[in-house]
Amino acid sequence: MTSRLSRALAIALLAAACAKEPAPAPRIARVGVAQVTQGTSLPPVVTNGIVVPRDELRLSFKVAGIVERMTVREGESVRKGQRLATLELAEIDAEVAQARQLADKAERDRVRGEQLRAEGLISEGEQERLRTEAEVNGARLRAAEFNRRYAVIEAPRDGVVLRRLVEEREFVNAGQEALVVGPPQAGFVVRAGLADRDVVTLALGDAAEVALDAWPGRALRGRVTEVPGGASEETGLFEVEVTLEPAPAPVKLVAGLLARLTIQPSAAGGASLPYVPVGAIIEADGDNAAVFVVEDGVARRRPVRVAFIAGEQVAVAEGARPGETVVTDGALYLGDGERIEIAPPR
Repeated sequence: MTSRLSRALAIALLAAACAKEPAPAPRIARVGVAQVTQGTSLPPVVTNGIVVPRDELRLSFKVAGIVERMTVREGESVRKGQRLATLELAEIDAEVAQARQLADKAERDRVRGEQLRAEGLISEGEQERLRTEAEVNGARLRAAEFNRRYAVIEAPRDGVVLRRLVEEREFVNAGQEALVVGPPQAGFVVRAGLADRDVVTLALGDAAEVALDAWPGRALRGRVTEVPGGASEETGLFEVEVTLEPAPAPVKLVAGLLARLTIQPSAAGGASLPYVPVGAIIEADGDNAAVFVVEDGVARRRPVRVAFIAGEQVAVAEGARPGETVVTDGALYLGDGERIEIAPPR
């Protein structure tokens, strides 16, 4: 009896061992997704610039000399006609006095020559020479008096001193900037230098987004209001100007703030391209890459050609259509044709 029971138990165990194990359930990957959007066919122009008041004036002396007095400091309000800076005038006044004496003498000689010519004592050529000398010396006097006026800097209008660039007893050259004055209630602009390949895509009125280091996380908006017709001789760059919209509270703008500009060119007209998030791109090799497109709960690998990268988005020249859904989170770990489960947005 015991022997038959043992054999029956052995047969049962052998049958269980020979039975097939059930196949494991197919893996379903949990992924994040995003829709393919549509955007401009030109990349944005991204560059750095400086915030300055609109319509600022750069003031300088007409002649070279030593600065005698600077009567204002940065941040001071000034009134139209107020004296702001003066050169040492001793040498300049001496030049004016000398030019006046020469002009007076030449005028006396001209008058006397008119009389002598009327009496026939000098030739017509000599009379003409005296007239020319009087005119030349008169012009020299007017030039000396003009230089004398601009050896003093006066405020051309009401405003605020933005920068004081020279100090008393300092030697300055003719035309060297001494002061920068801006209007008291001016708006602000951002000035930036661009390369030729960027400036040719811009036009007046193009929209711009401005990020300031001084106010992180607070984007300002503006429009391109100046596109130069030529490059700066000093830098070789094309200096564009973006006029800012009024800054929302509590943002306060002052001259000299560093800004990062993102300008969207309008030169593309109505042309557009599909855009996918950077996280959707896999297997990138130059302009060639791939994405996983969601089709009926399955991730299908599709090759794409990249046009350009704009921040966190990638413009696609071929391989994607606006409105399609692509895998973002988890795309690197998928296989072609793998079933997926879409995670809810965070």
